[in-house]
Amino acid sequence: MKQGIHPTYYPEATIICACGNTWKTGSTVKEIRTDVCYKCHPFYTGEQRIVDTEGQVDRFYKRLQAREQYLSDAEARESARTSPDRPVEELSLGKRATEALVNADLKTVGQVLERLQQGEAALLAVEGFGRKSLADLKKHVRQLGYELPEAAEEIVV
Repeated sequence: MKQGIHPTYYPEATIICACGNTWKTGSTVKEIRTDVCYKCHPFYTGEQRIVDTEGQVDRFYKRLQAREQYLSDAEARESARTSPDRPVEELSLGKRATEALVNADLKTVGQVLERLQQGEAALLAVEGFGRKSLADLKKHVRQLGYELPEAAEEIVV
């Protein structure tokens, strides 16, 4: 062995565990502190506990919580997307068709769907709202995730 390049070896180094257990061994460090040992490790003791020395469990729970938050936000966005209180202006029907619905006091998608439940003729009776506007309305309502009433399926769009 070359002289002067090796660390000092301590044949009576002390190992101290967080549980209070100590023992002697050989090492290049005089004193070693550890979190778990053979007297307190769950594998050896049979005790059901989580040993989290690097914060892995906390990180897992944070990711799990973030996922749950994301899913609840997505559900809230979906319910807001198909809300019956959505204004008719958001359907992108065109200025004339939208004004015809607003003039007939149909200002929300929920009111339009209620009118459609009476049949397509009920919407076609609105002045300034024709078959083309009805076809566009049905198309946009389906694209937004709403379900049309059965009475609205008289003509295929």
